[in-house]
Amino acid sequence: MEPRENVIGIVLAGGRSSRMGGGDKCLRALGGKPMLAHVIARLKPQVSDIVISANGDLSRFAAFGAAVVADSLPEFPGPLAGIEAGLAWAAANRPDVAWAVTVPGDTPFIPGDLVSRLADAAAGATMVVARSDEGVHPVAGLWPVGMAGDLKVALAGGFRKVSRWAEMQGAAEAFFAPVEMDGGQVDPFFNINHPEDLAAAEALLARARSEPS
Repeated sequence: MEPRENVIGIVLAGGRSSRMGGGDKCLRALGGKPMLAHVIARLKPQVSDIVISANGDLSRFAAFGAAVVADSLPEFPGPLAGIEAGLAWAAANRPDVAWAVTVPGDTPFIPGDLVSRLADAAAGATMVVARSDEGVHPVAGLWPVGMAGDLKVALAGGFRKVSRWAEMQGAAEAFFAPVEMDGGQVDPFFNINHPEDLAAAEALLARARSEPS
């Protein structure tokens, strides 16, 4: 496949962020701009469209210039519901697109070749998930848009775990090595769950920017 033209990007930003004290974790400042802006900046060149999966008042994401969709189920049912909402948007609005890549809204260092690497691993596979030295990252994956209907049925029946769903589909894996940053190595799917994670990411960005070009 030609990744950019045939893939929608879905950024998952609908969680409660309880470990960060609540609110929109992805809208917290990182390097002088919202964390979500970093994720979108890395993903946008790799896909044809960006969709933000969120909950609550969707207008708070208007400044990002992307479509915003809410879960089809209430009460924050989890990332699988956000994936389903994004796939349903793609099926309704971009019927010419067959695939979607999902990324969490709290992973500001996602690889610049994420989509192409996932696509390379897709031959003969129903879907593909990312793996790094830290383990499997099922929320960072390549999903067929046509899976939206099956996901909707599963969610209605109480199914919630992304990792289990990927296992059931026989998902292939694409391995991503640590990336060089600030003279050290960082997992490309480093995610910000706690205030100390945000501080670490801030320090990484600050030191990277201070390095001579």
